[in-house]
Amino acid sequence: MPIEVVPVNSLRRHIEAIEGQLTDAANEVIRSGYFVLGPNVKAFEAEFAGYCGVEHCVSMANGTDALELSLRALGIREHDRVAVVANAAMYSTTAVTACGGEPVFIDVLADEATMDPAALAAALAAQPLKAVVVTHLYGRLAHIQDLVEQCRRAGVPVVEDCAQAHGAASVDGRKAGAFGDIGTFSFYPTKNLGALGDGGAVVCRDTALADRLRQLRQYGWSQKYTNALAGGRNSRLDEIQAGMLRCMLPLLDGWNERRRAVANRYSANIHNGRIALSAPAGQEYVGHLYVARTSERAALQSHLQQAGIQSEIHYPIPDHRQPCFGERFLATTLPVTETLCETVITLPCFPEITDEEVQRVIDACNQF
Repeated sequence: MPIEVVPVNSLRRHIEAIEGQLTDAANEVIRSGYFVLGPNVKAFEAEFAGYCGVEHCVSMANGTDALELSLRALGIREHDRVAVVANAAMYSTTAVTACGGEPVFIDVLADEATMDPAALAAALAAQPLKAVVVTHLYGRLAHIQDLVEQCRRAGVPVVEDCAQAHGAASVDGRKAGAFGDIGTFSFYPTKNLGALGDGGAVVCRDTALADRLRQLRQYGWSQKYTNALAGGRNSRLDEIQAGMLRCMLPLLDGWNERRRAVANRYSANIHNGRIALSAPAGQEYVGHLYVARTSERAALQSHLQQAGIQSEIHYPIPDHRQPCFGERFLATTLPVTETLCETVITLPCFPEITDEEVQRVIDACNQF
C-alpha cells in the first residue's frame, strides 16, 4: 500500500473546516446584488485596518498591484532608486521596474533571510534612495525598527512587504504593516490569510496617502470618468473575496499559533549537522513557510520524497540573476542572498498538518 504523502501545504484541509461559513458568505453576496466595492469590502477594510493597528486599509486585486501602486502613491518615477531584497521571487523588484524605477539590491542576513540593516546603511550612504521595500520573508519580521529608523533619518519612505507575514508582531505587539509608511499584503490562497482567489491590500496611517491609493486602484479617478492621477488601473477586491476574508480574519491568530508551534517543533527536534535551522521563535514569526538550509539540497529532497514528504524551494533564483534582466546586473554580487538561493529548502508547515505528520518530517530529516 503506497505511503500517504505529507504535503508542503493543503488548501483542501484548510478550507474544509470552514466550508459552511464560506458558502454562507458567498450566498449572502450573491443575494445582495453588490459585487464590487460594496459593503463587504468596506467592512473588511475597516476590520483589517483595525487588526493591523492602523487607520486605513485600501483593498486591491492582488498583492503585486498593492506593491506597485504603493510605490506610485509615494511618487516613484522613472530612474528613481528603490532598495529591495533579491531573495523574494521578484515581487518587489517587479513593482519597482513597473514604475520605471531602478532596483537597488540589498543583501540579507544569513540566519533570517531578511534585509541586512548594515547593508541598507551602506546603500543609503552610497547614493540617494527614493524608497525602501522591506520584505518580511517566510512569515518573519525583518529588523524593521532598525531599518525604519535608518530611513527616517535619511528622509526615505518605507514600504513593508507583508505578503507572507499577516499578524507577525514585535515584542510590543505592533503588527507587520504598522511600522513603515505603507504596508502591503497579498491574500493569495496559500497566504496565512488567504482568499479563494486573488486579493491584496495596502494599509497606512496617512489619510492623504490612502486617498491616493483609492484613486490609483480605480483608474486614477478623482470622480467617475475623470482620470486625474497618472498610473491608475482597475485593481479592486471582489465583494465575494472580501466576504470570505471576513470569515477567516477572526481565525488568523489561531492559525498562526499552530504554524508557529509546528515550526518551533522542527527547530527543537531536527538534529542533523547537514541541515541548518532557524532558532525557535515567538510572535515575530507566523510560520508562513518553514525554510531550512543545506548544501545537499537535491539529496535531501530525494530522501524526503522517498519518505513520502513533499518539499519545495523558496526561492531558487535571486532577482539580479533572473533571465529577464540579461546582463543588466552582472556586476551585482550578493553573497548571502546567492548562497541562500542555492541552499534553502521548504518543509511542510500549515495549520492542519497533524502531529504525526510533523514527526514523520522530523524523523526523515534526522535520518538523512
